[in-house]
Amino acid sequence: MHSVLVVALAIIYISPVSGQSPTYGVGREPSPQEIRVWDIAIGPDGKELPEGGSTAAIGRNVYAAKCAACHGKGGKEGPYDVLVGGFQSLTSARPVKTVGSYWPYATTLWDYINRAMPFQAPGSLSSQEVYGITAYILYLNGIVQESETISAQTLARVRMPNRDGFVADPRPDTNGLGKAGRAKPAKR
Repeated sequence: MHSVLVVALAIIYISPVSGQSPTYGVGREPSPQEIRVWDIAIGPDGKELPEGGSTAAIGRNVYAAKCAACHGKGGKEGPYDVLVGGFQSLTSARPVKTVGSYWPYATTLWDYINRAMPFQAPGSLSSQEVYGITAYILYLNGIVQESETISAQTLARVRMPNRDGFVADPRPDTNGLGKAGRAKPAKR
């Protein structure tokens, strides 16, 4: 009986030789073109940003049409996430984590708007609209001027107030790539 149990356990533990479960003939490996279509992540350096650009003055109208219903005319009236303000609140009992007070990179704002907004139709905005909305939110936070062009060439150079407010993740399994810890307050 003991040898039968040993053989059965060996079969169970050895059968997935490659470490993967069987595919049962379902699915296939995506083509390089399919991967490129979905590879839309924008890093802090902005090298993946598409061509184009806009200003807060132009983005104001796009924001009013596509964002204000959820975030308010000035980015703080809700009913959903507050985008503006919160400066000097991160060390308080009630921190207000907004684009201006908390986010470390302006490229993250472009990336998030491009992927997830507007809520009812994510991914439906053109690159130009995303640049305009990004510029307008940065303007509302006092980070850029209303007439300043935000583009693939300029966005990564925007210095966010809390860029240095994160500490490197010391866990060995992150290879130093992650950010974690507590945020320092944004200075205004």
